[in-house]
Amino acid sequence: MRGEFAATARELLIAGTLVLAAAALPMLVAGAPANQIPVMVASQSEVGALSNPTAPAWNNASTVTVPLSSAPSQVPNANQTSVDRANIEAAHSQQRLFLRVSWADGTKDGNVTASQYDAPRVNSFGDGVAVQFPANVSQQPGIAMGSPQSMVNVWWWNGAMDSQELLAAGPGTTTPFNQTAITTNATYSDGRWYVVFSRNLTVEAPDRASIQMDQDVPVSFAVWNGSNAERAGRKAVSEWYTFPFGPGPQGPPYQTALWLIAGVAITVVIAVTAVAVKRGDG
Repeated sequence: MRGEFAATARELLIAGTLVLAAAALPMLVAGAPANQIPVMVASQSEVGALSNPTAPAWNNASTVTVPLSSAPSQVPNANQTSVDRANIEAAHSQQRLFLRVSWADGTKDGNVTASQYDAPRVNSFGDGVAVQFPANVSQQPGIAMGSPQSMVNVWWWNGAMDSQELLAAGPGTTTPFNQTAITTNATYSDGRWYVVFSRNLTVEAPDRASIQMDQDVPVSFAVWNGSNAERAGRKAVSEWYTFPFGPGPQGPPYQTALWLIAGVAITVVIAVTAVAVKRGDG
């Protein structure tokens, strides 16, 4: 009898271990939210270097490769974009956010006009990149340039026209701010663009994304390849990502708790069932 009880105990222990392991696996896989871009806390010595797109300080930041695909648009050849991914790194000091976007591009489409006296070449467009934030970071607007109810604040750099800061309330509604609050620096090296955006974390002006240290911030990206005639709505875009500035562990804590509770509950059910079966046999 004792031997049978010991065998039952071993079986329960093995079953319980397997169940808990099965419960832990989804917890490990899904514990951290997808589409998250870590933001490095920059040291005082790094802050001065981060405006340089190829500074060694950027090697200390985590790189997230963001997939890009053609944006839904009514412009001609909108689905024929050429850039399918971009690398993103982010860092912040106590006052400022730094964001580097880099992507492969076989041609440097920058100053498409040789001088102020020359007419622009036909079908010549500059390479470009944009970073999109909700104007109100507590919201997550529609990915396609927001809406009248939930506008977006866009940071835009173009190799032919430098940078602008825009406000949009849907496709085709972009309006430039009178004065930009962002600074940009760009380098083209070995077939890649490296573009750094930076701005103070908080701003007093309305309709500009104000970034607090107690709240996650949605962000998305767009890239244009000028030599492929990409401009305006013909662009490669990402889904929404998140800068995890909010407090607490990465990933929703309730998800971890639910999987753990489920695993324990299943183990208890197995144990009770096995004991009842044994008693019935006895």
